[in-house]
Amino acid sequence: MIHLFQKGTDPAAPTLLLLHGTGGTEQDLVPLAGLIDPKASYLSVRGNVLENGMPRFFRRLAEGVFDEEDLIFRTEELDTFLNTASAQYGFDRSNVVAIGYSNGANIAGSLLFHYPNALRGAILHHPMVPRRGIQLPDLTGVPVFIGAGSNDMMCPPSETEELASLLESANAHVEVHWEQRGHQLTQTEVGAAASWYQGKFTS
Repeated sequence: MIHLFQKGTDPAAPTLLLLHGTGGTEQDLVPLAGLIDPKASYLSVRGNVLENGMPRFFRRLAEGVFDEEDLIFRTEELDTFLNTASAQYGFDRSNVVAIGYSNGANIAGSLLFHYPNALRGAILHHPMVPRRGIQLPDLTGVPVFIGAGSNDMMCPPSETEELASLLESANAHVEVHWEQRGHQLTQTEVGAAASWYQGKFTS
């Protein structure tokens, strides 16, 4: 997978897995890494699927309708890539925190839904429910931040609430931050995510 890796100055800090939204690249969320934890290493990945020339992490059948078979395949692909990258770059595979926006948040959520111990935690900006009707792994002790917009037409509040409920039912510690906005990522939302992260992952 096309990616960037930058080694951080704090070896104890999580490695930040950066996952862009539709049409983004591995460059998009690099500024967020600096805002969330400037001392942490980061691994920023470009999605392997193209939709009208725009990179994504998995296919969709229509807006808001995921290609479930491709989602499962691409989630496994990303999990395998993380295993390979951790060996290549020498970071702790058990200490990875995902930061995803929109489509990137959805694939990060899918990692949580499908693979125990895939992530130590996650910051999900405007995610949807990746799959329904499956048994989630035990997520005891996994902190998850969800940033949502009360006027988000692509990801309505009911979707956010359902995702939070599903994660909590698997014993994750979920915090939802609401913005009175739509699908865009705001400075105040990123600031709330940074404060949450500092409370969970720094001493």
